[in-house]
Amino acid sequence: MLKELGKTLVAAAVAGNVGATVATPLTLDDYLALNGPAPDMRLNYGTAPSQFVELFKPKGAGPFPVVVLIHGGCWTVAYGGITQMRNMAGALLTEGIAVWSVEYRRVDEAGGGYPGMYLDVAQAVDRLRTEAPAHGLDLKRVVLVGHSAGGHLAQWAAARGRLPKTSPLHVADPLAVPTVISLGGLADLRNEEQLIKVSCERSVVQLAGTPSAARPDVFSDTSPAEMLPGGFRTVLIHGELDTISPLRAGIDYARRAQAAGDAAEVIVLPGGSHFDEVSASSPSWKIVGAEIRKALGVVAPLTR
Repeated sequence: MLKELGKTLVAAAVAGNVGATVATPLTLDDYLALNGPAPDMRLNYGTAPSQFVELFKPKGAGPFPVVVLIHGGCWTVAYGGITQMRNMAGALLTEGIAVWSVEYRRVDEAGGGYPGMYLDVAQAVDRLRTEAPAHGLDLKRVVLVGHSAGGHLAQWAAARGRLPKTSPLHVADPLAVPTVISLGGLADLRNEEQLIKVSCERSVVQLAGTPSAARPDVFSDTSPAEMLPGGFRTVLIHGELDTISPLRAGIDYARRAQAAGDAAEVIVLPGGSHFDEVSASSPSWKIVGAEIRKALGVVAPLTR
């Protein structure tokens, strides 16, 4: 039954992408070279160097739909991150969409890992609610988009309303979002522990902390797969050639989410790598951009 569900998910995804242009897949070096326009504003939410958000605003008065963008990079400073996301931000700006791009302390930064990395993402996401009125941002049209490790953190940010008060990561009233788009996300920390070791050379201790009497299961408040149902729709987009977070990982997560009662779907990027998922110059962008517009209720690209 589970194998049949996986086959159905893949078949539906590929069928929806017939006719997409296939080009040479992007490499890590191609990804690291990605860039885009400078942000309109940088807002600090803490005192550490990595505790800030980059805001990109389209021209006009708004209110603008908003993409909350969380970069990946294997939870480490070694593989870029927020600078590369400016490439996506630039493309979204041309469609009248604002971007709230989150920086955070990663596992190899002071205060990063557990719980600091999660607290950073929570603060940055919730800060949108207080800043939105001053910047013409529409809180009724918000989608969380995360890549790779950022997919994990985006899915976690949307699901954290389920955390018990006993968790150090609990927040009484987190920002609610109806849809999360995970681009090659690595969100099931327990079941994908080996994949994460191979793909990113990250350990469970680095990402989830150590067990204690008060917190015997380190995945209970760090792994979105353990926080289901989240009460939101998850779109899991994977490059056909993604070896860092392969299509199988998205199918497995969607299966768990659906079994828990959440809406979840998997979309394949034909000929796409792990890095095509976030490149606005890749043929994959046609598919990724369409899903972002769909989540925001933007039917077609807006003219400025």
